[in-house]
Amino acid sequence: MSNLLSKLRSERYLSAWVILLSDLVVSTFSSFLSMFLLWVFIGGKTILAPQHGWWMGFALLFAGIFFLLFRTYRIIVRHSSLRDLGRIVTAVMGKDVLLAAALLLLPMFTMSLRQIVAVVLLDFLLTISALILLRIVMVLVYDLVRKSVRNAHRKTRVLVYGVDSKSVALAMRFKESTHYAIHGLLTPGHRMKNSSVSGLHVYYFETAEEIEHLCERYDIGAVLFATQEGVKEEKNRLVHYLTEAKVKVLIAPPLDEVSEGVVMKQNVREVKIEDLLGRPEIKISMDEIMANFRGKEVLVTGAAGSIGSELCRQLAGFGVKELILFDNAETPLHNLRLEFEERFPDLKFVPVIGDVRQLPRLDFVFRKYHPQVVFHAAAYKHVPLMEENPCEAVLVNVAGSRNVADKCLEYGIEKMVMVSTDKAVNPTNIMGCTKRLAEIYVQSLGLAIEKGEKQGRTRFVTTRFGNVLGSNGSVIPRFSAQIAKGGPVTVTHPEITRFFMTIPEACRLVMEAATMGENNRIFVFDMGESVKIRHLARRMIELAGLVPDKDIKIEYTGLRPGEKLYEEVLSNAENTIPTSHKRIHVAKVREYAYAEALAVVDELERLSREVEIPDMVRLMKNTVPEFISKNSVYEVYDVKA
Repeated sequence: MSNLLSKLRSERYLSAWVILLSDLVVSTFSSFLSMFLLWVFIGGKTILAPQHGWWMGFALLFAGIFFLLFRTYRIIVRHSSLRDLGRIVTAVMGKDVLLAAALLLLPMFTMSLRQIVAVVLLDFLLTISALILLRIVMVLVYDLVRKSVRNAHRKTRVLVYGVDSKSVALAMRFKESTHYAIHGLLTPGHRMKNSSVSGLHVYYFETAEEIEHLCERYDIGAVLFATQEGVKEEKNRLVHYLTEAKVKVLIAPPLDEVSEGVVMKQNVREVKIEDLLGRPEIKISMDEIMANFRGKEVLVTGAAGSIGSELCRQLAGFGVKELILFDNAETPLHNLRLEFEERFPDLKFVPVIGDVRQLPRLDFVFRKYHPQVVFHAAAYKHVPLMEENPCEAVLVNVAGSRNVADKCLEYGIEKMVMVSTDKAVNPTNIMGCTKRLAEIYVQSLGLAIEKGEKQGRTRFVTTRFGNVLGSNGSVIPRFSAQIAKGGPVTVTHPEITRFFMTIPEACRLVMEAATMGENNRIFVFDMGESVKIRHLARRMIELAGLVPDKDIKIEYTGLRPGEKLYEEVLSNAENTIPTSHKRIHVAKVREYAYAEALAVVDELERLSREVEIPDMVRLMKNTVPEFISKNSVYEVYDVKA
């Protein structure tokens, strides 16, 4: 089996001399058949006539001369082109020209000119048809045999990208894999041509054609990356070439995810769009973070959401004493409970159905479980939906945050960390403004404690960041669903851009900010370069093995109510102050007096409960004058300069 597989992977799976012999047999038989048909339809001597033997002998001789002369047997059958077909036609024409001359000039042939023309023309057509048919059959047989052999041979042949220590170590770990067979290492450029590392041959590439030829020649099913950094370095070159060639792009798990040194199939995954976006991940001192939360009771509101659930997963690994999961979404919280029971059997955790709008339920949780640290991630976040339901946005994002902060102060919680958003920067929609109002209240409460205006010991921290990749209802899951349905993929505007980071990275940054000594501050994260959403859509279509605007259309639907074309830059020198961590900054924001903030929140809650939308929006814009609505019915309430 392995010998046959090796032959099928090689450039030629049939000897050139076997092809030559096959061509000669087919060509000679075609000549025999042409003379036979001539004798049948025109009449004359039997097919056993002596001149028929001479005819076949000359046909074999002349075919051999021209097949050798034009080297038709050297053509790789499965890669044949029109130029190769031209060589075969020319060789057959040469054979028939000499056969015609022999019929005319040699005395053993007694045929009329009409018979000579007929038999030579018939021989040409039959020989060309038979040789083409022979090659079609060869290709079909090759594909059938190759497919059956590949199905029987279960391991996927893989090239590991890179020749550094991590790549070589990964290749060595794969030696025990029951699903993958390492064929060699892959590196850009000719620098290591004809080299080997640790017994593995090093292959090189520069163009998409070289990658396609390499993978076809050696039956490569996938290219494996050892690190996400490698994927990001090659996102515009090798990853693009591989997706065009329909070759899988895989990424290996970190060493701590490998079971007993053996890489299992389920450990390895295909590269996702999240791996190709953004900048290198921000490095965090996890030891210090873990020490800060170990042995403590922690409450997470919005625990079943994208950010909240990942916060809980990371806290579960920190050795917390108890984890209280607070959310009003029954099914997501139930699913999170099942996950934690399986993944963290030793963790003491309590799922609590509740709503931050309900003060008695919040009071019950604080009174019963006495958390020491609170992460407040509960919020309504979808911009167009909150434009249509502004009162609910105020009740959850503003009044709900006020309720949590007040309970933290009442029960002497050590620290409250509130999760905010980049949309709170110069907001253009209801959702962004409600998050800014929540920031104002929480920060003003902390500053009042700091100044002695309020009694309490709770320290308040707010964190802002941009879009997280793959969060519930975000653009990536939506694009994935649209691609799965065959398109179209809908983008609101050709020039719309967004900042992105991964959910785990965002949560680690939240916890890093929570460990810093500065309190009553709004921390913002360096989000790197913004990404055009239409480029994101194209890459996702390509990763699915499809061609944008051909297999899957991209349609532009127009900006939605309240939507920005460009998100604000969060961390430049004009609007932030540096901290001890170079990728975390403190936002320069206007500070509000606690009494003023409290009065605004109380009034907003009253107006939202009574559904007095015009007065409520006017108060929001008066309190946050930088809130200027975009593409929204609330533009009429903008504060005039």
